[in-house]
Amino acid sequence: MAMLVCLCAGFCLSESSKLAAASPPRLLNDPVDISGDFHNFANLYYLADHLADFDPATGQGDIACQRSAYFTRLAFNNMLAVLKPVAATEFPANEYAANPKLPFSIDFVSARTLRIRVQTGPQFAPPQPELMLNGPVPKDNGDWKYSKVDGGYRYTGPYGSVTILDNPWCIEIRDARGRLLTRTVTQADLSETFTPILPFSFVRRASDYSRSVDAAFTLSPGEKIFGAGESFTGLDKRGQKIVLWANDANGIQNQRMYKPIPFFMSSRGYGMFMHTSTPITCDFGHDFSGVNSLMIGDDALDLFVFLGTPKEILNQYTDLTGKSPMPPLWSFGLWMSRCTYNSETQVVDIANELRQYKIPCDVLHLDTGWFETDWRCDYQFSPTRFPTPQKMIDDLKQKGFHISLWQLPYFVPKNTLFPEIIQKGLFVRDAKDNSPREDAVLDFSNPATVQWYQDHLAPLLKMGVGAIKVDFGEAAPLTGLYADGRTGFYEHNLYPLRYNKAVADITKEITGQHLIWARSAWAGSQRYPIHWGGDAESTDDGMAAELRGGLSFGLSGFSFWSHDVGGFVSRPSTDLYARWLAFGVLSSHTRCHGTAPKEPWNYGQAFMDEFRRIDDLKYELMPYVYAQAKDCSEHGLPMVRALFIEYPNDPGSWLVDDEYLFGSSMLAAPLLHENATGRDVYLPPGTWIDYQTGKSYEGGWHHIEAGQLPVVMLVRDGTVIPKIALAQSTMQMDWSKLELVVFAKNAPTAKGLVCLPADNELHELSLTRNGNTFKLENDPLAGKVTWKITRAENVE
Repeated sequence: MAMLVCLCAGFCLSESSKLAAASPPRLLNDPVDISGDFHNFANLYYLADHLADFDPATGQGDIACQRSAYFTRLAFNNMLAVLKPVAATEFPANEYAANPKLPFSIDFVSARTLRIRVQTGPQFAPPQPELMLNGPVPKDNGDWKYSKVDGGYRYTGPYGSVTILDNPWCIEIRDARGRLLTRTVTQADLSETFTPILPFSFVRRASDYSRSVDAAFTLSPGEKIFGAGESFTGLDKRGQKIVLWANDANGIQNQRMYKPIPFFMSSRGYGMFMHTSTPITCDFGHDFSGVNSLMIGDDALDLFVFLGTPKEILNQYTDLTGKSPMPPLWSFGLWMSRCTYNSETQVVDIANELRQYKIPCDVLHLDTGWFETDWRCDYQFSPTRFPTPQKMIDDLKQKGFHISLWQLPYFVPKNTLFPEIIQKGLFVRDAKDNSPREDAVLDFSNPATVQWYQDHLAPLLKMGVGAIKVDFGEAAPLTGLYADGRTGFYEHNLYPLRYNKAVADITKEITGQHLIWARSAWAGSQRYPIHWGGDAESTDDGMAAELRGGLSFGLSGFSFWSHDVGGFVSRPSTDLYARWLAFGVLSSHTRCHGTAPKEPWNYGQAFMDEFRRIDDLKYELMPYVYAQAKDCSEHGLPMVRALFIEYPNDPGSWLVDDEYLFGSSMLAAPLLHENATGRDVYLPPGTWIDYQTGKSYEGGWHHIEAGQLPVVMLVRDGTVIPKIALAQSTMQMDWSKLELVVFAKNAPTAKGLVCLPADNELHELSLTRNGNTFKLENDPLAGKVTWKITRAENVE
């Protein structure tokens, strides 16, 4: 039977021995790819056929389905699988519908957002507390107007229209000009190709009678797809099959994800959010180039569709699921770490050396070695290696350092907390009421577990610990039984969100700040910043993959993101470390971390000097960084930003995956190759000024040499960049004196943003040219700041 499933999934018959040899055994926590269930000869398929009834006033109706099954067809020594209608096989036959009617509805959330829901059967489960959404779903205030059309029903809003057609049942989504953006795939589409494709449908599995939805939509020629989480594969997901299942990817050059997000956007002007926590397989034109199959494990579809530009789509999506709040100022400074510091003396010595060598730094992270036994998380500082932790934290804070602490939600049997977790029933259980793992995995669906967990974190935060590292979280047992009554099929992907929330809530309660340091995520986790990119390989390819992952993550609703500078796995060369550091300081958050020591003095005097120059850049740019972060927080935008977010009408900007905008006005092109001193750079339309040399370029392709810093970095013509005097920590910065550096070649005005940490209010800066100088039109801070206005040097 297993071989039959494998054969059917491939749509062709081959030598079974070869197929068996090519199929590796399933391993613990392997991603759950449900796509095979939609190509299984044993299952039944219910294809959306026609509209049985519909009430346009309520947007509710029923879809009549056609029961179908796969059969083989032989043609010229080639075997294909084809779908054909089949009769009912249940007994007694009169008790069950052969071709059921599916309740569906369409609701309008805002002028740019609509919601499509379809049920494949009765829904008896009590409602669960909503985690992914940021509150009740709002109702549109009347922007959408109904009209009857031939063969269906149409709702028209200011930014597009939705048409529901009777026969075959179809939903068409168009923009305000009437251009078709996408529509559901219908049975009529089957006649247009010899390739077997599955229209909008649901599957009923023969193995357990469970149901899952295939929400199939059309893709257009040239259409591109972006998002789906921190995916390290090609930035454009068109032609890929993406499995949305939280996984310890063990690196960043594979298809697995620490942070899958059930949201994507299209270059045609729409985005979709699959509101579920079940496994999802998104076939973005992988099996058939013109079909986007959203194979959703859930037995009901809840799909939000957004209309607009990338900026508008991200704003609408994060209005629904939440925007990233502002982390504290100090979090934007340098984080120094390794796996791991293991004594109080070592931590204090490193802090002193950072100050001695004038390496600006705000955070020292203690990884797995602050317990008595390395990796054995008991929330207690080792009494033998950290004898006076309170004094250490207090002394470091006076020097401008905050402490971050590692921990995880899995408890080995030798952990002193293990018996208590078992005795109190705080762990995920199996069908026998045992633990499905040797470890006890905390069950965050249990309020008692959350309280117990937060009670152990609270004393650390009260000591003055600045941040908790929320490591792992991707291995919640699939077969586990959770306190909320559900299995891992529904809880596995929610686990990162629950985990993120538990730490963020207690941190906010005690410190008043929005800050965690997390590896795993799901939709809604952006409300609990910050997340970092996992265990990157210390290679050029690792660095390039990390950038793709960060861009993809930003296109999934996350404003703030970091990565292990130099890679995690091994000791980087000085060349790679310097190039990666330049990428790191031009990210929202900057952490040097890995299995090898990352303190710059371990790499020689010349490298330490280069490290200092790169690090200084972040600290001098802190007013720009902080203001851009605030703007991102308010609008759901990423700090590490794909070019097309700012330039949606420029075709070239949709093709670039190895450079980015840092905020709205700076373009960064990391040096991704060994010993590179420059690179080919694509510039969006307009004039761009090299931050380091002052040379100007027009939009298009250019080969640009980096300056003293190993990165190509440009600023939009007509931009003012706020800067601050260099300090060794953000605590020592004087925000009453800021320099406004104007980058302008021919622009008559220069604009920018500023936000003082003291009041956290975003203000626009506007300067006008007066000969060769620029003047601030109005002081948005009303005398709180002494401004020094300068022009970027050597602009030509």
